[in-house]
Amino acid sequence: MAPTRRVAVIQWHIKEVAIEENYAAACKYIREAAAEGAELAVLPEYHLSAFVPSDPRWAVQAGESAKFLARYQALAKELKICLVPGTIIEKEQGPDGSELFWNTAYFISNDGSILGFYRKKNIWHPERSTLASSGLDRHVAIDTPIGRVGMLICWDLAFPEAFRELIADGADIVVIPTFWTPHDASLEARSFNPDVEALFLDSTLTARCFENTCGIIFANGAGPGENFLGLSQVTMPLVGPIAKMGNEEGVRVVDMDLGILDVAERNYKVRQDLKKDDWHYVYRHTVNQ
Repeated sequence: MAPTRRVAVIQWHIKEVAIEENYAAACKYIREAAAEGAELAVLPEYHLSAFVPSDPRWAVQAGESAKFLARYQALAKELKICLVPGTIIEKEQGPDGSELFWNTAYFISNDGSILGFYRKKNIWHPERSTLASSGLDRHVAIDTPIGRVGMLICWDLAFPEAFRELIADGADIVVIPTFWTPHDASLEARSFNPDVEALFLDSTLTARCFENTCGIIFANGAGPGENFLGLSQVTMPLVGPIAKMGNEEGVRVVDMDLGILDVAERNYKVRQDLKKDDWHYVYRHTVNQ
C-alpha cells in the first residue's frame, strides 16, 4: 500500500522588504506545522521580501539569501521536518558585470541537508526585466523522505510541459511556491470576471493533477486587502483539493494518501502512455532510464 504523507501549506501577509519580520513569521508557522506532525512544510514564493525590485533595499536583501537558507537548514534539522522555504532571491554578477537575480526554490531534508533546488523557468511578464530564467535546463525530480518530488514556481503552473517533464522523471508530488495576486490579471481580463485569477488557480491545479496523475502542494501569499489571493492548497487527482485555505493567514496540515495516485494511474494510464517508444507528441522530453 502506498504511504500517507503529512504535509503543510503556509500562507501569510508577506511584508515588503521586511526580511527579518517575514522570516520570523515563517519560523512561527513552520514550528506549528512540525507540532502537528507535518513531514514537509511549504512556504510561498518571495516570502522574505515580496517582489519590489524598484526598492533598492530589495536587491540588498537578495544578497543576504544564503544566510537565511542556512538558518532554514538548521531549523529543519532541529524540528526533523522537510522544508521548501518558498523561494529565495539569489544575486550574482552577470557576464557583463550587471546584477543577475535568480528566483530559487530549495528542498531541505529533515536532517538539514539540501536535496535539490530549482530556478524559475517561466518568468511572469512583469518579472522579466529583473529575473533570469533557467532556460533550457531540464526539469528534474528528486528523491526525498516523502517520495519523489518535483518543484515548480508560480507561473510555471501555466505550462503543462513543465509537469510532463517532471512526471517523465518519476515525480509523484509537485511542490509550487507562489506569489499569485488578484491583480496578475489585467483590468481588461477582470472586466469579464473579477475573480479570474482564483478561477485560473482552482481549475488549473485540479486539471494538472488529473492529467499527470500527481499530487500538488501549492503555497501562496495571503492576508487582508486586495493584493493577496491566498488559496494555498493540497490537491490530488480523483478528489481535487483535500485541504484548501481562503485568504486567511496560517498553516494547514493534511494527510496525502499517495494510494490515490496509484488508483488514478491505473484508471487513466498517463504515465504508461508517456513511456511508449512511439509516443506521438514530438515536444515530449526524452529521459534516459
